[in-house]
Amino acid sequence: MTFLKRFSPFAAYRDLRFFLATRKRHELVFMVLALALTLLILWAFVKDSHFETPYERNIIYVEQWPITRTDAQIKAQQKIDQAKKHIQQAELKKKREARQAEFKRLDDKLESWGF
Repeated sequence: MTFLKRFSPFAAYRDLRFFLATRKRHELVFMVLALALTLLILWAFVKDSHFETPYERNIIYVEQWPITRTDAQIKAQQKIDQAKKHIQQAELKKKREARQAEFKRLDDKLESWGF
């Protein structure tokens, strides 16, 4: 227990006060600036690490088919599904081409600046 007697908040405060009293004014100013800059950087990391993720519902619907459906019904549904798939692929292709055009314009601007 004698080892823990050395640890006292009052003694620590007294030692800190003694240490700061022996420092020159410019050393204290730079110490405060260093502490402020360090705390600012830590605060920025904490602030930046917290962000709200948008809620996105991802619902997958399952179609149930009767067991008695015929091959003709299956093929007809496949044609309908294939047409929907082609439309989706065309929309995706159009979006990709628009995005590529945006990057191409940006690349052309950067090349004109010499990058």
